[in-house]
Amino acid sequence: MFKLFQGFHLVDAYHNMRLEQWFHPNRIIKKIIEAVIVAVLTLLVWNAPSSVFGIEGLTVIQQRIIAIFVFAALMWILEVVPSWATSVAIMVIMLLFTSDSGIKWMCNTEEVGALLSHKAIMATFAEPTVMLFIGGFILAIAAAKTGLDAYLAKSLLTLFGTKSENLLLGFLLITALFSMFVSNTATAAMMLTFLTPVFKQLPPEGKGRIALALAIPVAANLGGMGTPIGTPPNTIALKYLNDPEGLNLGLGFGQWMMFMTPLVVCLLLFSWVLLKKLFPFSQKNITLHIDGELKKGAHTYIVIVTFLVTVALWLLDRVTGINSYTVALIPFFVFALTGVINRRDLEEINWSVIWMVAGGFALGYGFNGSGLAERAVASIPFGNFSPILVLLLSGIICYLLSNFISNSATAALMTPILVVVCAAMGDKLDIIGGTPTVLLGLAISASSAMILPISTPPNALAYSTNLVNQQSMAKVGIIVGIVSLLLGYGLLYLIGTLHLL
Repeated sequence: MFKLFQGFHLVDAYHNMRLEQWFHPNRIIKKIIEAVIVAVLTLLVWNAPSSVFGIEGLTVIQQRIIAIFVFAALMWILEVVPSWATSVAIMVIMLLFTSDSGIKWMCNTEEVGALLSHKAIMATFAEPTVMLFIGGFILAIAAAKTGLDAYLAKSLLTLFGTKSENLLLGFLLITALFSMFVSNTATAAMMLTFLTPVFKQLPPEGKGRIALALAIPVAANLGGMGTPIGTPPNTIALKYLNDPEGLNLGLGFGQWMMFMTPLVVCLLLFSWVLLKKLFPFSQKNITLHIDGELKKGAHTYIVIVTFLVTVALWLLDRVTGINSYTVALIPFFVFALTGVINRRDLEEINWSVIWMVAGGFALGYGFNGSGLAERAVASIPFGNFSPILVLLLSGIICYLLSNFISNSATAALMTPILVVVCAAMGDKLDIIGGTPTVLLGLAISASSAMILPISTPPNALAYSTNLVNQQSMAKVGIIVGIVSLLLGYGLLYLIGTLHLL
């Protein structure tokens, strides 16, 4: 992944560093110990008497789903293996031990209860929201192949002139804009390479370098909030919000952007002021020199037109009647037929993210398809919970977890549980705007987590350049994160109470 993108060497160096850490002898021993702990705890839950769960009428299949959830939570939090590998494991374990295509003597309906559909479990890899992600990846690959991404970035940055502070704002806004439609890792890598000629003009002792280097990960993380394809937690939230058998809100791409883009712009402007104050420029002007030319030819024009049409259709989905999932496949269709992308380009799709998201969807299907969610609602007094407490706790837990593990894993883990809790609370949630406030709050919390180098790939890339230290990153990450949570939840509360969704 990312071989096509400018700045690939940064991503490659980051992954090599992660591999070296992963296979360090001390780490291997630690991971083996953690794997044993996960296995023991999972088996304890798997084989415990059903009475200990406090859920009346719990079947064996439903208990196995609980055990698989415990397995997923521990594996994702401890990162015993990469997050996507845990998602694959979730799907395979569900297929073998809870489905109508499982091991015969382990999946006897008369003994274990109603089985899950193996087709439904496998279909989570082809959920409409997964197609949305694939469409985003295809657009990004085509833009990189034609040089459109670098050309756009260079052209847009020149609009901000030569004043250092204005250029800082340019990097923030353009990085965020790209992160709305392109992987934030690829965006961060590309934008960090553009900083190299800028740094040559800045004095080594000045703090302006730190401001620019931190602007890239901050903007990449915040920009992802702006669209449903900006980051995996968004697509996970959208899946449950639009589920025909659930909330069935029909929340469109344009609607999402209408609410979230102003939030992103406000947060970027706040980040700009913050970075200027914490890391002031000693040199007031910078002359920008960036390499990156648009390739000439029919393919470039096809990509530009297709990109514009796709974005327009996403924004006008309520007018055209074509939902965002169908629109996402249009660039794939056009680029495949015209030769803009070929079979080798498909290797550039970030399949690990797709597997990660699919595993989370499979877990959600396990809760609902097995009837576990319905039994939990009937047996556990969720209705007595405080709406404000649920909202605050879910946001805080998601924010804290996302600083230490993949925000995709955090969202995949928490969303199915919160859907069950919110369903049981019913009208009590109206005071905070209903279930959408809680689920969209998770997406905002996940994107607001940016305290540590390990919190997000853009953070790790910026840190690996040795331009920023962990203390500076943590200071900016904490302040921006808290402001993001306050503004984000304030916006959701306003949207919910005014019934705008």
